[in-house]
Amino acid sequence: MNYRMISYILGFVLKIEAGLMGLSLMVALIYGEQSALAIGITMAITFVVGLALGWKKPHTKSIRVREGLITVALSWLVMSLLGTLPFFISGAIPSYLDGFFEVVSGFTTTGASILTDIESLPKGILFWRSFTHWLGGMGILVFVLALLPMSTGHFLHIMRAESPGPETSKLVPNMAKTAKILYAIYIGMTVAEIVALMIAGMSLYDASVHAFGTAGTGGFSVRNASIGAYDSVAVDVIITMFMIMFGVNFSLYYLLLAKKFREIYKSEELRIYMAVIFACIVIVTINILPLFGSFGESLRYSSFQVSSIITTTGYATTDTNIWPQLSKTILILLMFFGASAGSTGGGLKAVRVLLLFKTAQRALARLVNPNTVKIVRLDGRRVSEDTISGVKTFFLIYLIITAVSVLLVSIDGYDLETSSTAVFACINNIGPGFGMVGATGNYAHFSAFSKIILSFDMLVGRLEIYPMLILFVPSLWKKAA
Repeated sequence: MNYRMISYILGFVLKIEAGLMGLSLMVALIYGEQSALAIGITMAITFVVGLALGWKKPHTKSIRVREGLITVALSWLVMSLLGTLPFFISGAIPSYLDGFFEVVSGFTTTGASILTDIESLPKGILFWRSFTHWLGGMGILVFVLALLPMSTGHFLHIMRAESPGPETSKLVPNMAKTAKILYAIYIGMTVAEIVALMIAGMSLYDASVHAFGTAGTGGFSVRNASIGAYDSVAVDVIITMFMIMFGVNFSLYYLLLAKKFREIYKSEELRIYMAVIFACIVIVTINILPLFGSFGESLRYSSFQVSSIITTTGYATTDTNIWPQLSKTILILLMFFGASAGSTGGGLKAVRVLLLFKTAQRALARLVNPNTVKIVRLDGRRVSEDTISGVKTFFLIYLIITAVSVLLVSIDGYDLETSSTAVFACINNIGPGFGMVGATGNYAHFSAFSKIILSFDMLVGRLEIYPMLILFVPSLWKKAA
């Protein structure tokens, strides 16, 4: 185990986190808030810890699979532990555990919150809260890969561990260039949304924090009523469009810039992702029509909530608890379906669902005719048996963790709808569920034990299980012979 390399990267990550907190410090200073002191102290502590961890450069730059997984898991944990301090030191969230839950929810782009009065918090603190979405959306380690001067092919293991989806490929041969391309697209789309929201009437501050939440598909808002507080058709339409766009595999945007339109057209995942969104919007629009009275209003709210849930953003414009059971069931199913692999969205991912269906189809064909030789293909290319096996294993572990989490959270004694959808919303990085954790509710009422379980679920969901689970396998921490 290359412990020195792991420590060096952790130190680099924390120094970057400390530097990026400077944006929140600027916001606090601009608004003349006392929270600036808490943010400044956190920056100093985080930077010093980063210096200590990265004091010695590693003798070898090699990063193997297990080291990549451990590095990613530890990076997200230490970022969250130190990222909690602005909430705790400022007194915005007096309980460290509650603050940890909030910042984990931010970094994992979940959007689940323990806050009951968001608008009473300082703007600098709320800016940091929303900015964690943006950092976690594309992945802080991807950002590190773009900056580290020693980035090599070995770092693919880190990117694979942090990037969502069954497979991770490089857009260009150089790992650092791939990371830079991804972040350039990410930044460009975020800026475009900020400009669009400002044109729609939002202030620069409001436009920025909501663009961070949309880009990271996280859903933190600075308003108690979320996006519904603005009651603007233009704002709803802009955020709906960008939620869908950020739920698309970012490699397709690279292909778009490279004018490889045929490759984009071949993407089966994109087609099924868009088809599911369209079909669900149509069904939900018709189903909630009696609630809103007009087709236009029904379309407005259904398209927003369907896009918000399938991309796992979690923004809300209405109370979905009062929607008909059919619409609520569709939204629950969309929690699991999720966005595209290689996007900032959570859930199982559309490509995994597609591969599971194709694999089931092949199994049924073999039952009918055992001699049938059927190859699973995606985008016209053969899918390896290792990838198929990996998807099935992932799905099984995902179901086990979900079931165990629901069982543990139910110890609190809340109704099944609240307990189960809280877990569904956290492990799929969505945020709002139904019942007491619906669009107008929060997670403040859960016990400390449940908050720890749900925090773990959020990290498991964002890092796609393996990086977090590997921390509990003692044999993988031993030095290689």
